[in-house]
Amino acid sequence: MWILYQLAMAAALVVAGPWLLLRRGGHHLETLGGRLGGYRGPVPAAPLWIHAVSVGEVGVAATLARALPAATALLVTTVTPTGQARARQGLGERAAVAYLPFDLGFAVGRFLDRFRPRALVLVEGDLWPLLLARVKRRGLPVVVINGRISDRSFRRLRRLRPLLGPLLSPVDRFAVQTAADRERLLALGVAGDRVEVTGNLKFDTRPPPPQPELEALVHAVADGRPLLVAGSTMRGEEEQVLDAFVRLGGAERALLLLAPRHPERWDEVEQLLAARGLATRRRSALETADAETTARPAVVLLDSMGELAGLYRLADAVFIGGTLVPTGGHNPLEAARFGRPVAAGPSMENFREMAEGFDRAAAWQRVDDAAGLAETWERWLGEPEAAAALGRRGEELVASGRGALERTLALVEPLLAGGADQNLGRAAG
Repeated sequence: MWILYQLAMAAALVVAGPWLLLRRGGHHLETLGGRLGGYRGPVPAAPLWIHAVSVGEVGVAATLARALPAATALLVTTVTPTGQARARQGLGERAAVAYLPFDLGFAVGRFLDRFRPRALVLVEGDLWPLLLARVKRRGLPVVVINGRISDRSFRRLRRLRPLLGPLLSPVDRFAVQTAADRERLLALGVAGDRVEVTGNLKFDTRPPPPQPELEALVHAVADGRPLLVAGSTMRGEEEQVLDAFVRLGGAERALLLLAPRHPERWDEVEQLLAARGLATRRRSALETADAETTARPAVVLLDSMGELAGLYRLADAVFIGGTLVPTGGHNPLEAARFGRPVAAGPSMENFREMAEGFDRAAAWQRVDDAAGLAETWERWLGEPEAAAALGRRGEELVASGRGALERTLALVEPLLAGGADQNLGRAAG
């Protein structure tokens, strides 16, 4: 069975490889060596292995890592280069950082032989059957933390339930965000004693420290104007954000800080801004540009990693990207924790319960299109007290959701003893 699976996996990589390289070559090519099991760097002794797919999961991994005893050796893996960059930036001094190997026997074996981890902690999921089988063959406990089952994933997995054994049975314990996630795992055949609701660790993520030099640069470029932050925008969404900005009055009314979700799109978005005739400065050029070239641009294009979350604290109004196009949404907590007024579109399927909480608390403003976003920004700039009140409701909501870290640590602590205990050392079924 495993030979057939690996042949199918290899064939899929061969078929999909050219298309992926053509579409996002720079994004995928740099990951290839690591995903084949290669690694250059320090190898910690018997590390606790935390796997985090990309940027959002790395933030959760960092929250957990900072709460673990300082003596605990850690290995953090990612799939995407953006996640890798964020992990190296935030955890490089605390953990070894590597790419997750492809689900092929030679790559997984090479990886496990090198690192010899004591246990595997999967942030939110990302289950690969051969990897899990090889991990369990070595007697290692496996837990999922901050787990969630999205609407789309649940529909797909429910159809495949008879085939889910190699994915779900190797996991000793699932720590999930909500009761709905727990019910979905039970519906997929996971025993109830293996699933615990611990809450969402993203509520416990600590805010990034101030960035005085960068903040001073942004204040200088704003030149007294309000700052609008559009964070983690996706293809097809920047046009709507810019339409809203122009409706509002453009550079005469505010400075827009635009942060595309994917770094490989920075040049593409800069070309879009030029085509719109909007004076733009890239964040990477702010320190070197002279006073004349930085005077009152309409837009600052944030072409940097790891700075957006801290810049939300400067915003007079925020838009959460990935929500005006059907991509499932992004995390609003990074902006809400600073008490900033947040707007979001209708697409929040990947954060359904979080979105419902914001809706119930009236802790953000939903918008349907560019006109709605412009109207919302106009109202907030004209009524700063109302905007501040909405921001406070968001800040209070974030505070009320904390507590998942303590419950998650209680689940992970047995893994630090160096072996599986009776609760976590169950053989895969």
